[in-house]
Amino acid sequence: MPKSRSRRKDDDYTPPERGEFKDSTVSGRWVVPTMITLLVVGLVWIVVYYLVGDDIPVVQDLGGWNLLIGMGLITGGFMTATRWK
Repeated sequence: MPKSRSRRKDDDYTPPERGEFKDSTVSGRWVVPTMITLLVVGLVWIVVYYLVGDDIPVVQDLGGWNLLIGMGLITGGFMTATRWK
């Protein structure tokens, strides 16, 4: 049976210093408040549109776009949630 070749080891490797790389296990302090705010505001937007949309002039003028705005805010909240560690 043929013998496999052994690899040469490079002794030039030095591990990075403690301050050279950012700790990627911690998310920014802005992530959780932004995520929760976007999710709640999107949900409230859609609920307000369905419950009292005819009484508020701006919401009434937007019509069906209100669903897109609410879902866009909720989608933004989910996209922000992917940054949470």
